[in-house]
Amino acid sequence: MKRKFQRSLVVLPVVTLLLCTAFSADKKSPHFGVEKAFLGRWDLTLKAPDKEYPSWLEITQDGGQFKARMVSRWGHARALPKLELADHRITFVSPKEEEERKDDMVFEGKLVGNKLVGTTTGQDGTAWNWTGQRAPSLRSTSAPKWGKPVQMFNGKDLTGWKLIDPNAKVNWTVEKGALTGPGRGPELVSVFKFKDFKLHIEFNCPKGANSGIYLRGRYELQIEDDPEPEALSQRIGGIYGFLAPSPEVSRRPGEWQTYDITLIGRMVAVVLNGQTIIDNKEIPGITGGALDSHEELPGPIYLQGSEEGRIAFRNIVITPAE
Repeated sequence: MKRKFQRSLVVLPVVTLLLCTAFSADKKSPHFGVEKAFLGRWDLTLKAPDKEYPSWLEITQDGGQFKARMVSRWGHARALPKLELADHRITFVSPKEEEERKDDMVFEGKLVGNKLVGTTTGQDGTAWNWTGQRAPSLRSTSAPKWGKPVQMFNGKDLTGWKLIDPNAKVNWTVEKGALTGPGRGPELVSVFKFKDFKLHIEFNCPKGANSGIYLRGRYELQIEDDPEPEALSQRIGGIYGFLAPSPEVSRRPGEWQTYDITLIGRMVAVVLNGQTIIDNKEIPGITGGALDSHEELPGPIYLQGSEEGRIAFRNIVITPAE
């Protein structure tokens, strides 16, 4: 997933921030226990005038200091340059694109019960409200009982799929039995939603293309042949910005390849072309480009349109847990 940032959205810089200003916690402070109440992972919803945008925040404590990282509308988890916690209140800064750093968005909020409630100013200058709820653990207490495999793509038409943007000028097509994106086109999402599942999907990524498969519409499994070097978690086989494939994956542009994915709660296993590259690892939170931040709910399979080249998928079979 490598998206050109949109000015109407909340975004972070293209490069990874090297600076993280941590808030020093004085354990003798009468508010220290209150400050610790902010620790953990938070699913955020930013309420702009036109729509809602999902985001994610994690606050940790290390050596007496509070630190934070954030996933915005696009991009991956990055350290925040500023975080302040005091007396039930929180202030943090989410930088935008590098050329717009002077317009960093300042988030101000407070802890109300077990939720975060606050305001910020959007890029259009209007006031945005935002809320945060604690991210669910999604831990399973027993092994799932698998149902019957279901063909999600019939090889003939787009039955069972729809565009995220119904007003898009271009559409996906079916060519030689493959679901094919138009190149620089819209995203495609399954009509049906799922919680825990096993997914088999074959894909063909052309040279220079960049796409992804979003599990529950929230966690991107990367597909790419990007000439720009990035971290392993942002390369093919990675859960974008969180989990890197191991061993490192060689690219095979223009060839048909196979993903076999198992997602149970937050735990994911990924097999690429018969080789396990992610072995039952936890996904910390939503990745950039997620449809929403409601991690407790079932979600669809979401295929990202490629920025370059015509990404194609076929033989999409899902086995949901009963």
